[in-house]
Amino acid sequence: MSTMIATRDAYGQTLAELGEENSSIVVLDADLSGSTKTSTFAKKFPERFFNMGIAEANMVGTAAGLAAAGKIPFVSTFAIFAVGRAWEQVRQSAAYPKANVKIVATHGGITVGEDGGSHQSVEDIAIMRAVPNMTVIVPADGPETAKAIRAAAAYKGPVYVRLGRNKVPTVTAADAPFEIGKGVQLADGTDLTFVTTGLMTAQALAAAETLKGEGISARVVHLATVKPLDGDILLKAARETGAIVTAEEHSIVGGLGGAVAEFLAENSPVPLKRVGINDRFGTSGKAEELLKYFGLMPIDLVEAARGVVARKGK
Repeated sequence: MSTMIATRDAYGQTLAELGEENSSIVVLDADLSGSTKTSTFAKKFPERFFNMGIAEANMVGTAAGLAAAGKIPFVSTFAIFAVGRAWEQVRQSAAYPKANVKIVATHGGITVGEDGGSHQSVEDIAIMRAVPNMTVIVPADGPETAKAIRAAAAYKGPVYVRLGRNKVPTVTAADAPFEIGKGVQLADGTDLTFVTTGLMTAQALAAAETLKGEGISARVVHLATVKPLDGDILLKAARETGAIVTAEEHSIVGGLGGAVAEFLAENSPVPLKRVGINDRFGTSGKAEELLKYFGLMPIDLVEAARGVVARKGK
């Protein structure tokens, strides 16, 4: 059994470590630091932590000002608020001038659970991907989150990192390198490729094991960076396996599936199926129940894989 770590916990720990290493790092939160785990940083560096209250737009504007003054601001709240309530400030104050603002949003996707559809952000990747100058990262697990946060801190420019609420399996190696804009192959295969991001990477690895028993060889390519997209690893997968299934805890409209479909349609068209939330809002329930309800379980990926393999050569 792999270690279970919530990506938001890995974020809080890494942020506190970075605070020790770099005095330019400051943290802003919107009255949710206990949930986003920025409270760990706040306890260690109270003079560099700012609770902006329930004023997300003001928080992003303030962060842009701190960035202009040479600081490296990390801004945190739930994904639904970071992308929803503060979108204009994200666009005008952070992305437009390429401000060095890091937006790390927790509680992304439907696994927020009982908070329900109003609080389950299923469109944030699509929105942030459409904003020029924005880098979009969705780590698979705790260890990768730690590396992604370090990479974001070192990167010059605006970054959006989407994290979850619940503990997720560890699927990446502790010593695996992390580079913004680079995907990683976690399993080899010849019949199709799962292209995944976030917690769906663990689901795809489980699906690949099931398919092996059916004589179907599935490759698993994990894209922690949704923007910029790793075209090289996608082209290789499309040409070598001839079929793609994308998987994300997000709407299939405009997210990872949209990004991959756009790229492959122009560069190497192959049978493709997008697995995600089918253009609808979330609903209240336990995380595992919702993954089943929305068709985001390994068995759903197995079914999608069978479908794209059947379409090959037609």
